[in-house]
Amino acid sequence: MVKETKFQKKKILLIAGVMLLILIGVFKNQLSSLLSIFYGVTIDRAINLTVKEKESFNIALLGIGGARHDGPDLSDTIILANINVKQNKVRMFSIPRDLWVPGDKDKINAIYANAKKEGNGISSVEAVLEMITGQKIDYVLVLDFDGFIKLVDHLEGIDINVAQTLDDYHYPIEGLEEDSCEKSEEDIKTFTATASAEMELWDYFPCRYKHLHVDKGLNHMDGQQALEFVRSRHGVGAEGSDFARSRRQQLVISASKDKAFSLGVILNPVKLVGVYNILKENIDTNINIDKVDDFIKLANKLKNGEVKNYVFDEGNSIERYGLLEHPGISEEYKLKWVLIPRRGNGNFSEIKEYVSCAIEGKDCIIGESGIITPAPTSGETR
Repeated sequence: MVKETKFQKKKILLIAGVMLLILIGVFKNQLSSLLSIFYGVTIDRAINLTVKEKESFNIALLGIGGARHDGPDLSDTIILANINVKQNKVRMFSIPRDLWVPGDKDKINAIYANAKKEGNGISSVEAVLEMITGQKIDYVLVLDFDGFIKLVDHLEGIDINVAQTLDDYHYPIEGLEEDSCEKSEEDIKTFTATASAEMELWDYFPCRYKHLHVDKGLNHMDGQQALEFVRSRHGVGAEGSDFARSRRQQLVISASKDKAFSLGVILNPVKLVGVYNILKENIDTNINIDKVDDFIKLANKLKNGEVKNYVFDEGNSIERYGLLEHPGISEEYKLKWVLIPRRGNGNFSEIKEYVSCAIEGKDCIIGESGIITPAPTSGETR
């Protein structure tokens, strides 16, 4: 009986040993990556950049819905970030998702989704953004909504200074997109055959929507609240535009960066491992794992640098000009609501000029006839 017990113990230890070896084999690369990142951030303080990166480089940031959403790979957020290492400056340009791309015969928010099916999502994003902005895209980072929520929650929330109160009475409730709201199938069929505007959907299916309210001033938000803040599309007044969404997205990016470094994430192995795992599972990028620790250190170095935000929009006919315009619904744009450059469909020359001007640090003004710098004294600017 004793021998049998010893044999059983040896058998259990043998099985445990085999399982441990398997686990080590499975997680060897991940463990090696984590140790490399942690060592690079906490001990090796040198920032190893290429010659170009020591001057400046560009990162494209995309936010997508992810597996649980309709159109999971459509880009809800598109931002070009220029990182000027030498001057300690960051310039962020928000590109509206409704911008029409003639060559692809679709809106820019579909570029990554369409190309990903062919296995070249990131390279297609690089090519299109380079065509629009005139800037070489060095890196692309695509994060889905689940990853965003988990990341903000892992940081224990973020603090956002909201410029003006946001009231959106038609924010869609996740999971209730197809709810009948106690309507019969026959009633729904009749309504669907006659409905022509989203406003009618709000009225007919009230249970699918909720009132999203965010006060002006400093707000502490968890991941879900931050996501709703940046995704809201039907806010009252000025907050109802896609351009207002772009500005809110930039606010959240800045707040996330501030919180990450105020918490000392890079010096906390538990936090660091958590961030690494969240990003690894919810991100698509062409940033090599060997560069992660250098980019973390670089972000820390730049955290007190000058950050300026820009949004491509239609402007305001009373106060200022914009770079884009809405051409109207037509077959040319597949009957979609789109935006095109004010100089004409596919003519991105003025956008390129404006981006270049801003990156060079000039005072770039959008005038009636073009980009003006330095600021003019005439009445052309508004």
